[in-house]
Amino acid sequence: MKKRIIIIIPVLVTVLTIPSLLLAVERAPRISDREIVERLTKLEEGQKHLRSQMNSRFDDLRSETNSRFDDLCSEMNSRFEAIDKRFDILQWMLGLFITIALVILGFVLRMQWQMQRRQTRMETSLETYKNELAFIKGLIYKLLSPKGAL
Repeated sequence: MKKRIIIIIPVLVTVLTIPSLLLAVERAPRISDREIVERLTKLEEGQKHLRSQMNSRFDDLRSETNSRFDDLCSEMNSRFEAIDKRFDILQWMLGLFITIALVILGFVLRMQWQMQRRQTRMETSLETYKNELAFIKGLIYKLLSPKGAL
């Protein structure tokens, strides 16, 4: 009996489920060639419309990007011009500083040269005075009487 129940239950389950599975499949209606062609033309028109929309959007984005890029380039050019002006001012200041430094150096060197020249003149005059004093001292010693004579 148990063997019969074991065999009957699976058979009963398969008999009851197979028709319900067969009913789950739906048949598609027949489509004519004319309907297929009409639907394809509608799809092509839709794609053309989408392409035109996408092209217009890309053109808008391209023009917007170009305008932003042009604005950025003009802004950068104005900044570079400002930097160039600052470098021009810096160049003039540096040139002025170098010129002043060279003028001061020239004055210092001229003063040193004049002091050297005065020193050599003073040394020659002192040498002359020394020689004259030595000559006068020698005359005085010659003209003085000897120490034991008076």
